[in-house]
Amino acid sequence: MRLRVIDLETTGFEPPAAAVCEIGWCDLTAVAHNVDGVPTSWDVGQPYASYVWPGHSVPPETSAIHHIVDEDLHGAPLWSKAAEMVVNPKAMPGNPPVALVAHNAKFEKQFCTDDLTGGLPWICTYKCALRIFPHAPGHSNGTLRYWLKPLGLDRATAAASHRAGPDAYVTAFLLRALLAEASIEKLIAWSAEPALQIKCWIGKNRGQLWTEVDESFLWWVSARDFDEDVLFTVRHEIARREAVRKAGESAFGLSSSAAALNQSALALEAAAERQTAAPRAAAGAQDGIPF
Repeated sequence: MRLRVIDLETTGFEPPAAAVCEIGWCDLTAVAHNVDGVPTSWDVGQPYASYVWPGHSVPPETSAIHHIVDEDLHGAPLWSKAAEMVVNPKAMPGNPPVALVAHNAKFEKQFCTDDLTGGLPWICTYKCALRIFPHAPGHSNGTLRYWLKPLGLDRATAAASHRAGPDAYVTAFLLRALLAEASIEKLIAWSAEPALQIKCWIGKNRGQLWTEVDESFLWWVSARDFDEDVLFTVRHEIARREAVRKAGESAFGLSSSAAALNQSALALEAAAERQTAAPRAAAGAQDGIPF
């Protein structure tokens, strides 16, 4: 079993105005399984990368991020050809991956459409890291790399940030850490949902944990036109608090019932004691024994 991690460098943010100028990939392969056949150990492979001809010049403000310039792209394959080699399961040698993986996969999915990927499921390591590592100091690829300090990651191979091959390599190690905490199925399910944010970045509550935000503010946000990640997060938090309240009420009800049963038991015990004491008192009176 294997998972294919990919990373894209582009000429902008959204197609069709933006296009891919580099694709990187790195495979994670299962090397050990438990008795049920579930992978328990994963090997991170070598990263690979290919330039891609975007069909137009790379804007200087974009080159300033990844340092890819037009001269690098002369003779590079078109995106359709590069994508077929990397993300099309029918064109891959050996067994195809069970899923594609990216950090903030929402971005990659704009370019790696279902017609290119054959509809393979996706794992978003960003969304999954929010769930599994909520107390991390940040959830960018780089921050998680230095916070997790994954064993076996080669610093020289990972050195060039904002380049497709090294970024895919770092994400593969992050994926390995996530798989130590949750199943592939769970990671795919979380990735299909909006991101469950940790902190609020709205108004007076900016920078505050959503779990600490006043509930009236949660309801205010839930009724407005915020993006899907914010709305998903606040509705999730409202539901969580409601579940906590119901659990507390149930616990209080059980406690009250237990107390009532205890009082009933004490009353029965007292009544039994009185019934026992009455004949003894009568017999004592006849024998002149004071009670």
